[in-house]
Amino acid sequence: FFRFSLVLELLSFSTMATKVTTVLLDIEGTTTSISFVKDVLFPYARKNVAAFLEKHWSSDETKADVDAFREQWKQDEQNNVAGAVRIPDGHTDATRAAVVASVEWQMDQDRKATALKALQGHIWADAYHAGHVKGHVYDDVVPALKAWQRAGKKLYVYSSGSVAAQKLLFGWSEQGDLCPFRNTRVILWCIWLV
Repeated sequence: FFRFSLVLELLSFSTMATKVTTVLLDIEGTTTSISFVKDVLFPYARKNVAAFLEKHWSSDETKADVDAFREQWKQDEQNNVAGAVRIPDGHTDATRAAVVASVEWQMDQDRKATALKALQGHIWADAYHAGHVKGHVYDDVVPALKAWQRAGKKLYVYSSGSVAAQKLLFGWSEQGDLCPFRNTRVILWCIWLV
């Protein structure tokens, strides 16, 4: 993979540089270490899911997350998905334990289920805001973003992750809040403007 210093150099000295109006960046491996999500965020969510649910159990957001897990289980049951964890009706301690078990099972299966992703995102938001996690950004990212911004380039980030997760990573990065680099609108579902 390439580093920003090379791209910055190419954009600075190339005769095409004046024609380039937009820079579209990927996150994993480009702005951020590939291992950050796998080795930091996923383990954090897994380790803290029970405590997070206990802390936020009565919130509307968590109730919606639990309902989404229950709906996912119903779909899995209809599709005969082996190992899917049943989420009992109600909002009880047994329900909470089942959601924790479902998170662990789905993470073991490397599932990309919407309910799982939403709950992980809520856990990560809590972690970023509490200062337990900082988004990893390579050292040459900020200088490159500043140079491209000074040159009038539009800066976009592509990721298969949620827009909310991208905003957390860049808003609570090791190098501070990088959100001021962003433009003012989202152009595609999976693209967030830095």
